[in-house]
Amino acid sequence: MADHPVAAALFGGNSGSSSDDIKYTNPYGNYTVVDTVTEDMLHLINPHWYQFPPMNPMWYTLVGFFNFLCAILAISGNFTVMYVFSTTKALRTPSNYYVVNLALSDFILMFCMCPPLIVNSYHQTWVFGPMACWLYAAIGSLTGCCSISSMVCITMDRYNVIVKGIGGKPLTTGRALLNILLCWVTSAFWTFVPFFGWGRYTPEGNMTACGTDYFSKDINNMTYLYLYACWCYFTPLLIIVYCYFFIVKSVSEHEKQMKEQAARMGVKSLRGDKDAQKKSNDCKLAKIALMTVSLWFMAWTPYAIINMSGFNYPSIVTPLFSIWGSVFAKANTIYNPIVYAISHPKYKTALYEKMPWLRCQGEAADDDSKSTASNATSAEEKA
Repeated sequence: MADHPVAAALFGGNSGSSSDDIKYTNPYGNYTVVDTVTEDMLHLINPHWYQFPPMNPMWYTLVGFFNFLCAILAISGNFTVMYVFSTTKALRTPSNYYVVNLALSDFILMFCMCPPLIVNSYHQTWVFGPMACWLYAAIGSLTGCCSISSMVCITMDRYNVIVKGIGGKPLTTGRALLNILLCWVTSAFWTFVPFFGWGRYTPEGNMTACGTDYFSKDINNMTYLYLYACWCYFTPLLIIVYCYFFIVKSVSEHEKQMKEQAARMGVKSLRGDKDAQKKSNDCKLAKIALMTVSLWFMAWTPYAIINMSGFNYPSIVTPLFSIWGSVFAKANTIYNPIVYAISHPKYKTALYEKMPWLRCQGEAADDDSKSTASNATSAEEKA
């Protein structure tokens, strides 16, 4: 462990070399993307990056500005989700604990990672030193892995409710909290093992962010990255595809049965039935979950492609190419609040109660008309 640079920095060991006894030279000539890197970071730079010229300063400006906007939207949006779900009794259900956990992981990601990335984009290089680089990468790994674990929990809960129905075991608060704890524990395992010598974190191609080392082909690093990708990306993807295949199948069969039953009874719809309405609400929640999961995979798939390309097709991984993983991943943190604000009726109602200034005038009129119609219907029934 003492030979590993991260372990050496953390535990005071000797990494086997230092910037004092080894001079890092540029084997590819002058004017490369590495030229702006500080001396204490040079031993972390993979030789692959020395072949690329400096990036256009415009890209650093765009990345910094984009992350600034994402930080404002994601931090405020995810904080609002946590606040509304946590303070509204009707929303404090075991299933919604997964939603709060997802918002928490997204909130931590943006709150901790965007400020240093914005500063580094201004300087056009990493300026906080090796330790901060490793911690930055670790936070991204921890929160990203926890997000996908939360997505799996949300999907499996929908599968249990819709596909298994009354045959499924109801989700309890204790079970939900235990699953959330497991999400963080397993994410922490994959995040912190590089600090003990299995895998490593290095600066990415634009030199303003840090992540996993996807170029070093030693057995230690390759086994970590492949197993990490299988556990945190490919396995969850298979689980989610499996669950949603049967969810869609179950929903289709249910709708077909309802139409056939309505035809036999000579009515247009059976939506007035309480059991049918509950099933319909579950289907709506499943659609929300499917949308959220789809957006998550749209966001993190670029990172998976970049990591796999580093081992197998390194020539296509340029500094500009490496930016897109970070851009898509951070954009994902603003999707979930928007999805729930638009599509979750109970959340939307609670949000307007807590923050009435967010309500649009048209929506207020619609809600008032619905309320009036509902009251009129109730009066007629009583009469």
